[in-house]
Amino acid sequence: MQKTTLLAVLLIAILAISCDVDSIKKEKNNQIQEEVSIGMYPKWSANSNIYEVNVRQYTPEGTFAAFDMHIDRLADMGVDILWFMPISPIGEKNRKEGLGSYYSVKDYIAVNPEFGTAADFHQIVKHAHERGMHVIIDWVANHTAWDHNWVTEHPDWYQMDEEGILKSPFDWTDVVALNYDNKDLRIEMTKQMEFWIDSFNIDGFRCDVASMVPTDFWDSTRAVLNQKKEIFMLAEAEEPALNKKAFESSYAWAMHHRMATVAKGDTTSQVLINQINDDIAKFGKSAYLMQFTTNHDENSWNGTEFEKMGDAYEIMAALTYVVPGMPLIYNGQESKNAKRLLFFEKDEIVWGEYEMLGFYTNMIKLKKENKALWNGSYGGDFNVIKNSDQDNNITFSRKLGDNTVIFIGNFSNEPSDMSYAVYPEELSGDYTNWQTKDKVNMGKIYPVYLEAWQYMILVK
Repeated sequence: MQKTTLLAVLLIAILAISCDVDSIKKEKNNQIQEEVSIGMYPKWSANSNIYEVNVRQYTPEGTFAAFDMHIDRLADMGVDILWFMPISPIGEKNRKEGLGSYYSVKDYIAVNPEFGTAADFHQIVKHAHERGMHVIIDWVANHTAWDHNWVTEHPDWYQMDEEGILKSPFDWTDVVALNYDNKDLRIEMTKQMEFWIDSFNIDGFRCDVASMVPTDFWDSTRAVLNQKKEIFMLAEAEEPALNKKAFESSYAWAMHHRMATVAKGDTTSQVLINQINDDIAKFGKSAYLMQFTTNHDENSWNGTEFEKMGDAYEIMAALTYVVPGMPLIYNGQESKNAKRLLFFEKDEIVWGEYEMLGFYTNMIKLKKENKALWNGSYGGDFNVIKNSDQDNNITFSRKLGDNTVIFIGNFSNEPSDMSYAVYPEELSGDYTNWQTKDKVNMGKIYPVYLEAWQYMILVK
């Protein structure tokens, strides 16, 4: 009886050990898969900015070859990531107006012949890489053009209404919505994204209306793309779930709208501070929220940065470089383009004299050189300094190790006297005024007088 009991105990122990080993192996495999699936935030993106390229409107020719002539200028300005609006052929069936929408994709793995050839785009990627820049392309996964070959070859890849008729999302009548309940569609869409990495060596994607596509598709696709190279993903969305595994960056839409209301005097600048804190709480410190004063949608549909921001356009642009997030420049901003660019027709940017080139070059340099301003977890904490009773003054610091940036801004159309402002003792020391390059000593009391919409950036 004792021998039988001992044998039973030994068998149970051996079985338990075996199960533990299998459990450990399984856990290790899961951990490896988890690491593969969320291997995000490439180091090269730590202090990067984004520049959006509208090929059609960039030059009189509206071609890749003509844009290529601008790459050296942009590299000299400090641009890191070139985001190209969709470069695929545009559908003709149900096309809107003359040239149609870039977002009505007829063929995911071809280039728009209006822009040039595949070889021309190869040259752009090669040139950008030679200058230390990265290239991402706009990816429209939610819908295709009506004359995409999938419509006839794979109608089950599309959404249909109760009568079996293909559906357009919203009033986007030039496109038809895809059905992500279909596994074959998911597999093929991922393959077509892989094509651009394999064939053109691009560095990632900006994904149109990303929240309209199932998050688990993006998660699984990101895991596949990670096997190709270290890529960067930007979601046109404000959904934190997308940033857990699939995307580094999302749009700071709410912050953009707050900037516009403050610029118009509808609210005080304190809503900006509230929004920054809300975004940090919502997304965490890791996600790169893309900060902007305009982009292609805002410019074409809602007004230029000057219509929306008025005299506050510069202080708001400066803000995008010093708050947590990754700043965006929409092409033409460096030259104060004040024209709403038509969306479906040829409507060239008015380039002028590049009046804002120095400003953007200087702000990019600031972000690159001071680690406190780097993106996501690479950067420093955001700390509000309450040093004024005036609701339209904002002061905050970003600090990481020996790197400190203090931003002081007057977000109103009236002068502001901050002569009696009090600053935390830990911020005392020698700084450089980033705009004037003057050396200043910050004490507990640091008198500041700011004109309307004026700001000061102190750097250590």
